[in-house]
Amino acid sequence: MEGLVQKEKVEELKAEWKRLWRERIDDKVRAEGIAKNDFSMLFVDKGTVIFATRNFKMLNFREILELHKIVDVDRFVPPGPHAGGWGKFIRMIITSQKSSSRVRQMRQYLDDKKERQQLKKGGRGWLHIE
Repeated sequence: MEGLVQKEKVEELKAEWKRLWRERIDDKVRAEGIAKNDFSMLFVDKGTVIFATRNFKMLNFREILELHKIVDVDRFVPPGPHAGGWGKFIRMIITSQKSSSRVRQMRQYLDDKKERQQLKKGGRGWLHIE
């Protein structure tokens, strides 16, 4: 029962998080994004800088879930790209295995299938040297 309550709360927070990023004000002069409204569930006030190019601490959805005392945050939020994750695992491990075995199979198949054609000029080439 408690797991369902937590899941609903996480879904509400995700919806709020998406709304925060969708409704931000982009200041192109200062190269930053500013929160347009108050987002009390995310602990973000109106006018808070949510994205900037320098001297800035990025908002972290994982930290927001921990502040809401959500148990087992890893179940709801995948690890960041710097730590790796399923995408990195697939790119590094699975695709490299498939591609190497697939290449070997294709080479073997083509070698079995390929028949040598008769050479022009008995293998002497195209030049007409007398």
